[in-house]
Amino acid sequence: MIKTKLLLALAGVLTLSSGYGQPKDSTFFFRADLSVTNNGFSIIPAFTLGDPAAFLDLKMGNKRVSFEPQFRYALEGRPWSLVFIYRYKAMIKPKFQLTFGGHLPGLNFITRTVDVNGIQEELSVARRFLAVEIMPTYKFSDRSSLGIYFLRGHGFQQHGPQDSHFVSLQGSFTRIKLTGKTYFSFNPQAFYLKVDSDDGYYINATVTVGILDFPITISGIVNQAIETTIPAQEFDWSINLIYTLDKKFVLK
Repeated sequence: MIKTKLLLALAGVLTLSSGYGQPKDSTFFFRADLSVTNNGFSIIPAFTLGDPAAFLDLKMGNKRVSFEPQFRYALEGRPWSLVFIYRYKAMIKPKFQLTFGGHLPGLNFITRTVDVNGIQEELSVARRFLAVEIMPTYKFSDRSSLGIYFLRGHGFQQHGPQDSHFVSLQGSFTRIKLTGKTYFSFNPQAFYLKVDSDDGYYINATVTVGILDFPITISGIVNQAIETTIPAQEFDWSINLIYTLDKKFVLK
């Protein structure tokens, strides 16, 4: 109970602090990534779908505050996860950035066979959780950076993860020219994950290939366990086809 209250308090502070003491920014951005994948997996194994899925990831806000909801469904039509993320950039320097965030709330859906008036039916059951995140990032250039990502999550039901700790070292190398207008981006990551009494060390990487000024990209993700007691596949991967809409507006 104390852990839940602490998460709620931290999330509330992050949300409220974003509206005070900061100069207004007249530039508003909106980004939508609509993607399909052959394998919906999550870094937290208990949230993995393991089937083809569709994602809609939205980002909107200004340079300080953003709202970044994620909507994910199995291609057969049932919901997989809905996460409502709020982020606040507390520090913005030419080379360094510090961001706080909150998942308020997150919903992960699993299927359960339920007896309804004597008939066995498969129904989607939502598992609720809250999380807070901290992200310091150092920029080497406009196309390369190194950051640390910390997430602390708490679930509200007994049939799922109760307490999650995630700490990662993340690299970002974006829009590296290949030939003509083609480019690729590379995002490696090494991380530690603790879910209740189990934990493990992992590495993963995302490679994205695209064409400048063309809204469709293809990305591949691989995830490999180094040492773990978390019950899940030690190796997982997916291929994503992504359509991106990216706009900026100057508010008057």
